[in-house]
Amino acid sequence: MSGRVFGSPMFLGFDHLETMLERASKSSGDGYPPYNIEQLSSSALRITLAVAGFTMEDLQITQEDNQLVIRGRQSEDLQGRIFLHRGIAARQFQKSFVLAEGIDIGGAWLDNGLLHIDLFRPEPEVRVRRIDITKGRVTKPVANDGSIPASPRTVRTIGDE
Repeated sequence: MSGRVFGSPMFLGFDHLETMLERASKSSGDGYPPYNIEQLSSSALRITLAVAGFTMEDLQITQEDNQLVIRGRQSEDLQGRIFLHRGIAARQFQKSFVLAEGIDIGGAWLDNGLLHIDLFRPEPEVRVRRIDITKGRVTKPVANDGSIPASPRTVRTIGDE
């Protein structure tokens, strides 16, 4: 038995999904910063990260292909400060979330040490397409690179014979 999730011949074209699952499982298991994921509705989610001590200038949110990446880096402003005890470290982080195809980022805001990021999935349109069945083989062959080569055409000139 192979270690593939979508090894069944019934799953066609899901290789990219398997790659995303592998990427998600390899992401760091670091629990910092702590976060919540809320389902606001059937098509909306909110990710909330606890980022106390970070300002908006210390935080960066990017979408890299199908990944939402949140980075935080605090600037150390130690001029004239003498710590008798330092229990709050200026710690940097990077947190990544793999987004499903079609997920859009609605916006982000920082409020009382919590960074909120809203995500939504537009309602998909229902597509139904009828496939005609013909006699014999008339389907276009598929090349090794997945493209459909142009079919050869026969040109007849109709005229005086």
